Amino acid sequence: MRERRRFARLPVALAAMAVALPAGSPTSAVAQSDEALKARCAQLVAYYDRFGVGRSANSDGRRNHTRISAAIDCARGLHAQGISTMERLLVAKKFTPPPVGPGEPEDSA
Repeated sequence: MRERRRFARLPVALAAMAVALPAGSPTSAVAQSDEALKARCAQLVAYYDRFGVGRSANSDGRRNHTRISAAIDCARGLHAQGISTMERLLVAKKFTPPPVGPGEPEDSA
């Protein structure tokens, strides 16, 4: 009988926790401002434009369709999609995406 009373309050406690937890913790989309995402998107595109261009005649550089698609996504306000596209492109081209920071890519030499 005692067991039944203890578990009778369990659904109420779980419902209270389910309401309180999401309200108290900000999501990553809310925590990052739109301006920060816009700056990150521009940073990744500039990084690729600077270091992803080869000197050979077959280098796609700024003409890379994936890069163009990501720049269009950023211009349309789809910053998260543009960022993920650029990060995948950089990894595919054997680059390490730069850390979040200043918008200008720096020379490593």
